Amino acid sequence: MNVLVIDTSAAPLSIALLNEHAVLAETLINSKKNHSIQAMPAIESMLQSVDLSPKDLTRIVVAKGPGSYTGVRIGVTLAKTLAWTLSIPLVAVSSLAALTGPGRYFNGFVCPVFNARRGQAYTGLYTYKNQELVQVKEDMNGLMEDWLDELIELDEKILFTGQDAAVFREQIEAKLGDQAVFASLAENMPRAAELGLIGMQMEPGHVHDVVPNYIRMAEAETKWLEQQKKADSHEG
Repeated sequence: MNVLVIDTSAAPLSIALLNEHAVLAETLINSKKNHSIQAMPAIESMLQSVDLSPKDLTRIVVAKGPGSYTGVRIGVTLAKTLAWTLSIPLVAVSSLAALTGPGRYFNGFVCPVFNARRGQAYTGLYTYKNQELVQVKEDMNGLMEDWLDELIELDEKILFTGQDAAVFREQIEAKLGDQAVFASLAENMPRAAELGLIGMQMEPGHVHDVVPNYIRMAEAETKWLEQQKKADSHEG
């Protein structure tokens, strides 16, 4: 099995190639360049570096969100196009799951964090049991203050991961105290290889059924719906 993994859901672009025995190659680019410009060249370069061609791929794994709306769209569209063209299975995995690797040997829960602005976060709760990732609480979007109120009730150590955990660090420490642990700078980067390990264990669905998981609508979509409701009420 040769698996291509694509994660464009956050600021860092993360691409990996792996099989059942090894991570063959992995690229992480943390820059402000648009992923639509960088992703395909990175994939082509990576395939060439390990003497593989697209026809050697047997599965594609993609980060489906949450995260940047544009980033998620780019990754899912690219993955679906490649999977359809190559007639190979496609698996979509939570973008937050890509940040859980540091918790593999942690005695407690893992809480990946993406900043959703205005005091809100995309987050979820995971743990590892016998080296297998288990989701404890579903991925969600909400006020960090409310989320921390939930976590404090667990009375367990919680490892916060992801670059955006730093945005909420003071708030987290003030609420959870010693209950909170933070991953290191290097561990906070999304790892496509971690996403691939999860996706290799999942059953693929139909390519056309894979859709982005934004969790919440983009602000523009929300405003459009509000305008439509107002227009409908005036017409009524």
